[in-house]
Amino acid sequence: MVSLPFSDHCEPLVDSQEELDFLVDYLQAEMDCKEWKYLEVRPINGNLNPTAKERNFREVHHYFLHRLDIRPDVDKLFRTFHKDSVQRRIGRAAKAGLVCECGRSDKLLKDFYDMMLLTRKRHFLPPQPYAWFRNLADCMGDALEVRVSYKDRVPTNAILTLRFRDVAYYKYGCSDARFKNLGAATLLLWNAIQDAKTTGATEFDLGRSEVDNEGLVTFKNHWVGESTQLVYWRYPGSDSVGEKQDWKLKVAKQIFVRMPHRLLAMTGKLIYRHIG
Repeated sequence: MVSLPFSDHCEPLVDSQEELDFLVDYLQAEMDCKEWKYLEVRPINGNLNPTAKERNFREVHHYFLHRLDIRPDVDKLFRTFHKDSVQRRIGRAAKAGLVCECGRSDKLLKDFYDMMLLTRKRHFLPPQPYAWFRNLADCMGDALEVRVSYKDRVPTNAILTLRFRDVAYYKYGCSDARFKNLGAATLLLWNAIQDAKTTGATEFDLGRSEVDNEGLVTFKNHWVGESTQLVYWRYPGSDSVGEKQDWKLKVAKQIFVRMPHRLLAMTGKLIYRHIG
């Protein structure tokens, strides 16, 4: 099943177990007929039982999903955040003389992308092409916002959020590591949450995190008390599918880390059309 590119999760659009069974049976038949490589389902509820196991789907990836209920009033919501890692960092960032801008201008998108290159390099990964973000901004319109923080006119951090109905999605975050002690990422995220709430959103989706990415999981836990399990199911699949992909990624990272920024950006432009 294919949803929008790079979607963390996508619940099957059915109203009953019978509809789900029919949909999966149909897709498996289509797969054999059209020679698709596999089917993959990414439900929020963490499982597809009994449909998945009865039809030979296997669990291939496990993640944590953090979703924040932003219906409480702002003061009450703020008090639910971790005191040291969120509340005090927001206060520190507010006193640091940061200037935060929000929009979809070429300048904001360029500043965001320059920091995305730095961040992906630190993570040993190629960046998504600039054209991906430019097209995303053009297609999403008001549903997309880029937020950038500046210290003395120098970009320090940036985030990109999306909006669909009453849910806001934190999709991308990046930074210049030289300014990591300013707390700008926390301030940008808090500003995004407040604006989403003001415009009628009831939930702020912080996205998925790999279970072994302790730093990212801890960061999101400081905003959301409890995460939910996010499991990807694939047909046909084997117990070793996830391990093989993890091994390939580890090897690739050793190559990416040695690439100069320009070559890394070119690599991202070539490969991202084939993944997601």
